[in-house]
Amino acid sequence: MSALPGFTDDVAEVNGQSIAYSRAGSGPPVLLLHGFPQTRAMWHGIAPHLVDRFTVIAADLRGYGDSSKPDGVAAYTFRNMAADQRALMASLGFDSFHLVGHDRGARTAHRLALDAPKAVASLTLMDIVPTQLLLGDLKTEVAAAYYHWFLLAQPAPFPETLIGHDPDWYYESCLTGWGGCEIDDFHPDALYAYRQSWRWPDTINAMCNDYRAALVHDVKHDAADLSRRVTCPALVLYGIDGAMAKHYDVPATWADRLSDMQSRALPGGHFFPDLHPDTTAEVLGDFLAGL
Repeated sequence: MSALPGFTDDVAEVNGQSIAYSRAGSGPPVLLLHGFPQTRAMWHGIAPHLVDRFTVIAADLRGYGDSSKPDGVAAYTFRNMAADQRALMASLGFDSFHLVGHDRGARTAHRLALDAPKAVASLTLMDIVPTQLLLGDLKTEVAAAYYHWFLLAQPAPFPETLIGHDPDWYYESCLTGWGGCEIDDFHPDALYAYRQSWRWPDTINAMCNDYRAALVHDVKHDAADLSRRVTCPALVLYGIDGAMAKHYDVPATWADRLSDMQSRALPGGHFFPDLHPDTTAEVLGDFLAGL
């Protein structure tokens, strides 16, 4: 079954990795990057709205979905994930593209915009605050809500063993725990794709390494770039009922990092792209078309 019906699925051998992606449409290129604990199937309700105006590429991050899963914590920095995606787009003939990310995909997108600013025509970040801010000035209530950052970052095989006992139960508790929704609110095809991915032990390990890398490497990379701003047009979207909106003024956390920023609160919690795809697609499409 295709990750995105109506799209062509393929795998690119780039940056020493196999990066799975789906492609459809024509026009300016838009790259969509999913978050944890999902795959590119999360764009099922959004990508089809864009294909009449844009060439849409939805990719699996390394360690997720059908992309390769290298060994070691250092392999999973947002810098390495970003390099994969830039290489993917270059292999498809796109030296510059619109970049959209949710959750871990948004953190990867922010890093890509810092490391390769000429490659990013616009940047859309969905339901995150900056990594360095979240970890460097950690609030007690945020640590409680986002406890998984610290559980998954524990040395192997501790979290892998716990999660591996019942992956569906654990990851579905993540889907339903960050914004007040039920598992039946997720599209069954997307949920099927998520389950098929997260049930594999190498995916569980890779997702843990993603969070280990954030605490060991990514926070240092971001701290080194605190004086830098992303200068391309940027859109910050966040779920009005999510943990980030509850504990932060989300647009304000980005004000000194994005020099040309718009922002919008959308219905739902952290997984608003899954639960409110039509609204998300309309807002995203209007932003991109306005550029």
